[in-house]
Amino acid sequence: MAVKKPKPYEIGELDQYLFGQGNHYEIYKKLGAHKAKKGKKEGVYFAVWAPHARSVSVVGDFNEWNMEANPMERAEPLGIYTCFIPDVKEYDLYKFCVETYQGEFVFKADPFGNYAELRPGTASRVADLTKITWTDNVWLENRKTWKHTEQPMSIYEAHIGSWKRHPGREDDGFYNYREFAKECVNYLKDMGYTHVELIGIAEHPFDGSWGYQVIGYFAPTSRYGTPEDFAWMVNYFHRNKIGVILDWVPAHFPRDIHGLADFDGTPTYEYADPKKGEHPDWGTKIFDYGKNEVRNFLISNALFWVEQFHVDGLRVDAVASMLYLDYGKQDGQWVANKYGGNKNLEAIDFFKHLNSVVLGRNPGALMIAEESTAWPKVTGSVEDDGLGFSLKWNMGWMHDFTEYMKLDPYFRKDHHYQMTFAMSYAHSENYILVLSHDEVVHLKCSMLNKMPGLGFDKYANLKVGYAFMMGHAGKKLLFMGQEFAQLREWSEERELDWFLLAEDEHRQVQNWVRDLLHLYKRNKAMYEMDDSWDGFEWINADDASRSIFSFVRHSRGKKKNLLFVCNFTPMARDDYRVGVPRKKQYKLIMNSDDEQYGGKGEERPEIYKAVKKECDGRPFSFAYKLPPYGVAIFEF
Repeated sequence: MAVKKPKPYEIGELDQYLFGQGNHYEIYKKLGAHKAKKGKKEGVYFAVWAPHARSVSVVGDFNEWNMEANPMERAEPLGIYTCFIPDVKEYDLYKFCVETYQGEFVFKADPFGNYAELRPGTASRVADLTKITWTDNVWLENRKTWKHTEQPMSIYEAHIGSWKRHPGREDDGFYNYREFAKECVNYLKDMGYTHVELIGIAEHPFDGSWGYQVIGYFAPTSRYGTPEDFAWMVNYFHRNKIGVILDWVPAHFPRDIHGLADFDGTPTYEYADPKKGEHPDWGTKIFDYGKNEVRNFLISNALFWVEQFHVDGLRVDAVASMLYLDYGKQDGQWVANKYGGNKNLEAIDFFKHLNSVVLGRNPGALMIAEESTAWPKVTGSVEDDGLGFSLKWNMGWMHDFTEYMKLDPYFRKDHHYQMTFAMSYAHSENYILVLSHDEVVHLKCSMLNKMPGLGFDKYANLKVGYAFMMGHAGKKLLFMGQEFAQLREWSEERELDWFLLAEDEHRQVQNWVRDLLHLYKRNKAMYEMDDSWDGFEWINADDASRSIFSFVRHSRGKKKNLLFVCNFTPMARDDYRVGVPRKKQYKLIMNSDDEQYGGKGEERPEIYKAVKKECDGRPFSFAYKLPPYGVAIFEF
């Protein structure tokens, strides 16, 4: 007997089978709320997974929130509830009314909903993603052959709600997605960034969580507009040749009653055992990575952002908290794995599956791990027992760099290794060097106010630090506001202090960062061999007594190379001699002493000829007048 073929929007037997196996990668097209037509009636088809519920109904604007008006039909064996409701309109509010096995009724937002009521409201909204139009096909075609290991990546980490705001408005004054896109694109093109990384996009109830406690995994936050507005923003970035990365949070979710927690009256999405299913420090729930349907929920969500909304990459938050069963827990608060260890074997398998599928289906897309431990092969291939990520945040470099930069220059000679250590492991993973939002909150100070000294010293310290970061191996990420030396710590409650750009010192730091970013983007030596020792060469990594670092970045074939000299003390070196690889001419292309960067503007030669004089273990060298906190970048 022939099996009845389900309509495109309906849940069929094959859908249930694949979802139960954890392999229904487009389940978001079936679960949730989707515009549909039954006979001649137009309406919405609703579907939700609630395996232990006694019953589920849909309540909303269209039925006056009546629990009995639109009961859903249960499909076995998974416990997926469905119903078609005619005449439901786009943007109508709705929730699922779930009757638990104890006979209680809870009202839940749609786990697969594409749009949400603006907080403090907690309902979902019907949205039709099929009407979204895209014009970024050239970008997507080029992405298929784009290789992150060989291309520049300078990432501007941004939070839309606090980037800029409209003054004097009674509401929050947020820029909407379209307004943000237009202004931010102009800014990023001027500054020389290649990508924007957005935090706080998936729907979340509390502004102060910065989007790291998600309720609506499939919904761009309504704070800044509709899903269509969000798509317009991504499309606009792509049309202007800027990649879009989103923060993604598969590690945990909040306990809010309308969210995923105890969804059907039982631990549905989270581990049932509190020792596995709760973060004591964060007060959040941990996804059950051993449950096929939960893994499917997360993997299909990653694919949703990349394939439906054309996002170029996901930065995966709190990877370490997923890999270790005892992360943030005391003895007695966690359960060992079957071998008696602290590794979450189910999370490891999840990452391998996730990265294989997302990157296998989407060549050129990125999966980026925020992983803070020495876990091996985070960016190693799954076939070689790696986790399969494209890139990893280099948290070790960030820690060493910021600790060194905080020091009074007098004491830096005793901590010289903190700036050289990262190069000893720089090629063990594909790294991004990050100075993220986490480094400028919770009394950690802004980047500028981490710097020692007063006045000139603070700004000069920051500029030499940024130059070292840009020259070091690895992709780059800088949180918004730090490129112009924001004074205050970041707060999601206000816009950045753009007024500071009226002051010379802040404008000069911005000029410095802008020119470093453009230098990075136009010189292959800065990025095309990031994953090889052939791309980086220390000239002198051991000049601790003077706290000076010199190194070369090589392009493939060494056709065009850059020499960096960075002085981390206020001591001028009027005849600083640097060893060089070859007897060539060295052209000064960036000099921190230029007036546009806040220097004295002293005239100096543009070309320096290496002579046969040993220095730094090299047969050739040349001398240069290196100012206090001076940076000199030469091309040869």
